[in-house]
Amino acid sequence: MPAKLTTTGAAPFPFLDLKAQYRTIQPEIEAAVRRVMESQQFILGPEVDSFEREVAAYLKTRFVIACASGSDALLLALMALEVGPGDEIVTTPFTFVATAGAIARLGARPVFVDIDQTTFNLDPEKIAPAITSKTRAIIPVHLFGMSAEMASIARVAADRGIPVVEDAAQAIGARFAGKPVGTISLCGCFSFFPSKNLAAAGDGGMLVTNDEALAHKLRLLHLHGGPTKYEYDLIGMNSRLDALQAAILRVKLAHLDSWTAKRQQNAHRYTELFTRCGLHRFVRLPQVQPPCDHVYHQYVIRVPQQRNELKAFLRERGVPSEIYYPLPLHLQKAFAYLGYKPGDLPESERASREVLALPVFPEMTEEQRELVVDSIAAFYKV
Repeated sequence: MPAKLTTTGAAPFPFLDLKAQYRTIQPEIEAAVRRVMESQQFILGPEVDSFEREVAAYLKTRFVIACASGSDALLLALMALEVGPGDEIVTTPFTFVATAGAIARLGARPVFVDIDQTTFNLDPEKIAPAITSKTRAIIPVHLFGMSAEMASIARVAADRGIPVVEDAAQAIGARFAGKPVGTISLCGCFSFFPSKNLAAAGDGGMLVTNDEALAHKLRLLHLHGGPTKYEYDLIGMNSRLDALQAAILRVKLAHLDSWTAKRQQNAHRYTELFTRCGLHRFVRLPQVQPPCDHVYHQYVIRVPQQRNELKAFLRERGVPSEIYYPLPLHLQKAFAYLGYKPGDLPESERASREVLALPVFPEMTEEQRELVVDSIAAFYKV
């Protein structure tokens, strides 16, 4: 059992310590920003080109199109597939709103499929019954940094000739059967929101694909639909990653694998501490089953009883935690028009009542990890 460490009042450390990370790379970031400022080239240009090439090499994919956000990446992918009113897209309700929001913005209908209780990802066995003649795509989400069960999803999609668009916003660096997520299907969508494992200093996103025709179409769409200035082949949108963000992301990309390894070490240490003191009898720990991989964007436990009381207890002891997500999308007011009701997707609803994310950022100290575990042990009096 770890040494007892207690505190009260304000949190002694944040849920995600971006300042701690910045201190480790400050000279590199400042040099990158200075390089862009001296060039005075802020839109597209060599920084964005270099970033796209470096990500393509990292993910072993042919084409990378950097854009303004992960939300835009999802929207652009569906625009490229010409999704519109009357179409249906099968996806999960247990995700951030952007996944279904992109579908709804194009006038298509999100068709929600329940999740696997262990992984929180789409349950592959429930996808086929949800497919109709109107289904235009399947969007699995690699939630919390764990790859979805892509082999089964790919089989269902291939049998019906339906493309798969991977929402890999939380999972850059994760793999399924050795292949980077986002590159397993027709295209993958990523986010560089500041809380992500690879984070910009603001919004940012990208799409990746091995399909040359799709890549060409995506590149047009994210630049107002035009191959050259003032010439437009498609109705597109303005969704560019600016040069400052690309320069910052280039610095961080070089550190991503080491940060991922530290997140995984923190997760393994949590599991070891929880098991050693018997807390696994009270909460369910993350479970990773090969060939799935986990980069621990979040370390999420399930608390079957008194989840909200535990969260409040942790807050009193200065231990941060978060709930992702407190209400699944099919029960959100914004999607009430779809006609779902409580009980329709029981695993997603149960997950929303039980999940609790604990800090797992790379710069966590052993003392901070032990404080988290000791505080949960104190709640359960073990």
